[in-house]
Amino acid sequence: QVQLVESGGGFVQAGGSLRLSCVASARTNSRNAMGWIRQAPGKEREFVASIEWSIGTTYYAESVKGRFTISRDNAKNTVYLQMNSLKPEDTAVYYCAARPVGIIPYSVNSYDRWGQGTQVTVSS
Repeated sequence: QVQLVESGGGFVQAGGSLRLSCVASARTNSRNAMGWIRQAPGKEREFVASIEWSIGTTYYAESVKGRFTISRDNAKNTVYLQMNSLKPEDTAVYYCAARPVGIIPYSVNSYDRWGQGTQVTVSS
């Protein structure tokens, strides 16, 4: 069973940048894809971005397109989320999650493995 460990969260001013990392403990394969999901206080979990291990196809929520970039390093079993031009509304706990390829990437219900989350706080 894949275990996911996030890191890289923190406190940043609006307009700043952060890079999140997620290391998968078990060997990944082409049947899996990875995603970043976030949850702001008092709100439901929200899809942010997703990437497929094998061919690197990416998906983004409209709210982060052009500002966030998801990438992966297959040799390190690591997925990254580069977040630029951060806004206060990006403040949330960010979760790394895994899903089978072929499942709708934009639905949080597609993800069946989750990390513990990392806090991102953006001040205005």
